[in-house]
Amino acid sequence: MDYKQHIKIVEDWPKEGIKFKDITPLMENGEAFKSAVDEIVDYAKEKQIDIVVGPEARGFIIGCPVSYALEVGFAPVRKEGKLPRDVIKVDYGLEYGKNVLTIHKDAIKPGQRVLITDDLLATGGTIEATINLVEQLGGIVAGCAFFIELGYLEGMRKLEGYDVLTLMRFE
Repeated sequence: MDYKQHIKIVEDWPKEGIKFKDITPLMENGEAFKSAVDEIVDYAKEKQIDIVVGPEARGFIIGCPVSYALEVGFAPVRKEGKLPRDVIKVDYGLEYGKNVLTIHKDAIKPGQRVLITDDLLATGGTIEATINLVEQLGGIVAGCAFFIELGYLEGMRKLEGYDVLTLMRFE
């Protein structure tokens, strides 16, 4: 399926000069959304995934239906102060500052095979931080899956050595 036909490009959002890739039209089309999720599920089955991890918020949108279809758990990665139990955290850089991501200390068991999901791979900072959290807990990152890769931001460089699936790429 040509998923790009279901992506809306929004000029100058959230700030001038950005061409935002809006996945909501894809999500609104049941056939396209199911097909995209199914492709990630097929990829994950080959990786023998034990648990799916996704950073907020769009990583939840992708990861939850994937984990449901695989009949495995889902562990959220959230911004600091959003998870109610003991967490580990990692600081990571953004273009305009720093951010902190957290995961529950007991979310991943040592040796579990993890699939990390998100809607979009841009600079790779969020996923690199998510990988760091998973590996701190002893998880094995068996794969990363995205609907979109923004090739011009070179986020794939931060994922060298990891198996990655992207359903569409924008240059």
